[in-house]
Amino acid sequence: MKYAILNYANEEDYASGKIHPPAFAAYTQALSEAGVLIMATGLQPTRTATTVRNHNGQRAVQDGPFADTKEQLGGIVVIDVPDLDTALEWAARNPAAGLAGVEVRPTIGVEVRSIIHQN
Repeated sequence: MKYAILNYANEEDYASGKIHPPAFAAYTQALSEAGVLIMATGLQPTRTATTVRNHNGQRAVQDGPFADTKEQLGGIVVIDVPDLDTALEWAARNPAAGLAGVEVRPTIGVEVRSIIHQN
């Protein structure tokens, strides 16, 4: 089953080096060597985010992330493992887990790329 591991952290921790890229590189390397890594990417700081809402046919565009909180979504890792316990083990090894929250959420099992290629 595929799980998304969502890294939430204070952006200052990324900028100050408390959560540093070599730790994430080692983490994704371990996931790759275990054969469970589907994809991983970091996200630019929230100042680069734009949120779009479309209500009643009216588009509203707002500078900034969807949620305005101290901790921000900083990266996404998608893995394919047998169960939630295994996903939680990998999430606990995530460098962001030492300073902030790491959310684990099962995916819906349908990849958008698969839907696009069916049409």
